[in-house]
Amino acid sequence: MSALTLDAVEVAYGGRPALTAFSDEIASGEWVGLIGPNGAGKSSLLKAIVGLVPSAGRIAVAEQTLADLEPRRRAQLIAYVPQEPLIPDDMSVFDYVLLGRTPYVGYFGAESAHDRRVAASVIDRLRLGEFAQRFLGSLSGGERQRVVIARALAQEAPILLLDEPTSALDIGHQQQALELVTELREHSGLTVISAMHDLTLAGIYTDRLVMLDAGRIVAAGRAADVLTAERLGEVFRVCVTVEVDPDDGAVVVVPRRGFPVT
Repeated sequence: MSALTLDAVEVAYGGRPALTAFSDEIASGEWVGLIGPNGAGKSSLLKAIVGLVPSAGRIAVAEQTLADLEPRRRAQLIAYVPQEPLIPDDMSVFDYVLLGRTPYVGYFGAESAHDRRVAASVIDRLRLGEFAQRFLGSLSGGERQRVVIARALAQEAPILLLDEPTSALDIGHQQQALELVTELREHSGLTVISAMHDLTLAGIYTDRLVMLDAGRIVAAGRAADVLTAERLGEVFRVCVTVEVDPDDGAVVVVPRRGFPVT
């Protein structure tokens, strides 16, 4: 069963195309990684799905066309971690994560005890308990990135969109965050679509990759099929070696010197 249907989705800014005729069927519980150079259309696709930019085509969750849904219902179906989130310095970590429960709170209501338990549980699972009462302005960039992910997870939406979720994290916290997403997929059937710059992490953690260039799909499928040295050289203008682990099939992209500068 498809969790998310994308049919000829297009995005343009000032008449200039950023994403052209993007179509895909993303299965429930699947993790799809979006890769491509800067300006390829990855972020534009995520913003179109969550409704932050106007788009053409059809986007549907479980056969419900998103354009027909109220924002509150849409937020119950899709959680989004932007590349540059707005983080108020004078808000506590707990209160910020609790904002993830907003789609379930009435217009004149307040968070319930259940909402607070969900927020506390996510904070613990992301190992943020020691920061719960600290202000966001006192945290490091990596710590704040983990809090932003926690807020999205507190939303408990069946679909999670991640735009460069580990860009501000060190390697240890990168793995912690991605392993948590993996755990949530296994236990709750979470569907994940993530834009990722780190091609090795994308190849290790996702089920399937979609490579974009200039707003169009240039390759899609298993990491071993998409991440070829020749294709990466053409699309990213890099010189790399691609290695596939014979034990688990993990794909590792290793940069090499020697690509001509043009």
